[in-house]
Amino acid sequence: MKDLKDIKSVYFVGAGGIGMSAIARYFLHKGLLVAGYDRTSTPLTVRLEEEGMLLHYTDDVDLIPSPCLDKETTLIIFTPAIPDDHSELTYFRSNGFEIQKRAQVLGTLTRAHKGLCVAGTHGKTTTSAMCAHIMHQSQPDCNAFLGGITKNYGTNYILSDSDYVVIEADEYDRSFHWLRPWMTVITATDPDHLDIYGTKEAYLDSFRHYTTLIQPGGALIIHTGLEMTPDVADGVRTFTYSRDEGDFHADNILIENGEITFDFISPIENVAHVALGQPIPINIENAVAAMAMAQLSGCSGEELKAAIGSYQGVDRRFDFKLKDSRHVVMSDYAHHPIEIYQSAKSIRELYHDRKVTALFQPHLYTRTRDFYREFADSLSQLDEVVLCDIYPAREKPIPGVTSKLIYDHLRPGVAKELIRKSDVLDYVRSRDFDVLVILGAGDLDDYVDQITTIIRQK
Repeated sequence: MKDLKDIKSVYFVGAGGIGMSAIARYFLHKGLLVAGYDRTSTPLTVRLEEEGMLLHYTDDVDLIPSPCLDKETTLIIFTPAIPDDHSELTYFRSNGFEIQKRAQVLGTLTRAHKGLCVAGTHGKTTTSAMCAHIMHQSQPDCNAFLGGITKNYGTNYILSDSDYVVIEADEYDRSFHWLRPWMTVITATDPDHLDIYGTKEAYLDSFRHYTTLIQPGGALIIHTGLEMTPDVADGVRTFTYSRDEGDFHADNILIENGEITFDFISPIENVAHVALGQPIPINIENAVAAMAMAQLSGCSGEELKAAIGSYQGVDRRFDFKLKDSRHVVMSDYAHHPIEIYQSAKSIRELYHDRKVTALFQPHLYTRTRDFYREFADSLSQLDEVVLCDIYPAREKPIPGVTSKLIYDHLRPGVAKELIRKSDVLDYVRSRDFDVLVILGAGDLDDYVDQITTIIRQK
């Protein structure tokens, strides 16, 4: 990567992703000219423009700001979601610009700071956000690049003068192999992204290789029972964690009246009567991992307890939009069968005596093809499942792969319907709901505010 002192402008090809925008904000904070392309305007890109980023939404080389056409002083950062034939990316490649993936830039930051990274099939956004909040509210402090908008800060990015940087380590396209963690949590290794990895074995080996990148003197904090064997260097400490067992775990868990408390059990210092600021059962385990990494980084027991108590959550992660005696509406980014299983399990623990309806938009044709039976099993924990058409993201349709594959494999006794996304609002108007959860990583979330308004008015 170019030395930062030589860079005057940074251009993003695919600027509006949640992770890319955090890097953009880093360079904006450094006072550089920051510009880029994205396919569509979103609330996030609008905010970036308000913060000083120059954005356009048409793939057109003529729209690139002139300072970004100097290859000696410009760094190009792109997301793998951008197609290879994108004309702006082609221009930069053809003219000898330095081009980096977002993960390469994060990797440079983990070499310049002590990287506290969170990897895993699921749970990494919440766990990294929790860890960043603990660190930022405590004496060590931190920088952070997160995969979601934290409610505590209204952003996915924290900047400080701390030597620590919290990073969500993404396994998609093997991006996390660019990182050099000081410490890392691995939350789960349930196979995903098989369009990239091909086999479960290749997916697991990718995580094994990731553990070789931990710096000597650092630490691995790994969930118990994972189907992988770490391969850490000499001098790297290894700890286990889970909700109920491991070097770090919870004890004396109490879930009642919408509140959750537990004791944090640790080989360093136990912390009694921790109250979850976002009281959701799955967050017990996420909190244990976040507290473990923060404690190993120097946070005191009182700092851990205070920060977890004030943690407010992340947008689209078990995100309550309406909660009263008549209706509950929440949005959850869960888009892998295990994530949905964990989400449904938490909902059941909270609302065991109420009817729960899931409105689910599958994400990616390949993921639906590979896991439709598992999706059906996870969703079948709930009383009613309403399936929308698949959100394609970067993919083209696959013949025979539709939401009906999941629909046909839901267990007997589960009420179910298939609807088009365009009919969602009319469907919600025509029905009454007790507990409604909108699931998925696609664009169905664009309707959540309208859905909430409709239900609130019922």
